[in-house]
Amino acid sequence: MQKAIFLDRDGVINSDVGHYYIYKVEDFKINKGVLNSLKQFQEAGYKLFIISNQGGVAKGIYSCEDVDKVHAHLEAKLKENHICLQEIYYCPHHDSITSCECRKPSPYMINQAIEKYDIDINRSYMIGDSKRDIEAAEAAGVKGIKIEANEDITVYCDKILKGEI
Repeated sequence: MQKAIFLDRDGVINSDVGHYYIYKVEDFKINKGVLNSLKQFQEAGYKLFIISNQGGVAKGIYSCEDVDKVHAHLEAKLKENHICLQEIYYCPHHDSITSCECRKPSPYMINQAIEKYDIDINRSYMIGDSKRDIEAAEAAGVKGIKIEANEDITVYCDKILKGEI
């Protein structure tokens, strides 16, 4: 079985300062500590996943194509640093439009990855900046780590790798 790090996107991987929705490549800025932390996780044998709500799609603010462009940009930046995401899962729905089974705090997206990639939930973590990220992690049986929005994740990376969390 594989161990994994699940990460929320906006506010964890990238800065969401000044933007409620990040859907343009020019607004996508990787947060401090992310590249080094992801590289360390990868070197320690963790599979890397993004688990993200993208409700702006349902609201008509941006499209799935916009999300895909941002994700392609992110994956290119990660590839430059020899980092590979296993997969990006996102929910394009929003409760104000219609309910769905995939929007966090539902564990649906995490559970999809667990099943598809044979993930060991006892050795896996979700890093998120909202209560719903942690609720999704816990519902999937994964340890949730709540950070402040746009916080450097280096300290959490170090603690996970040292077995302190």
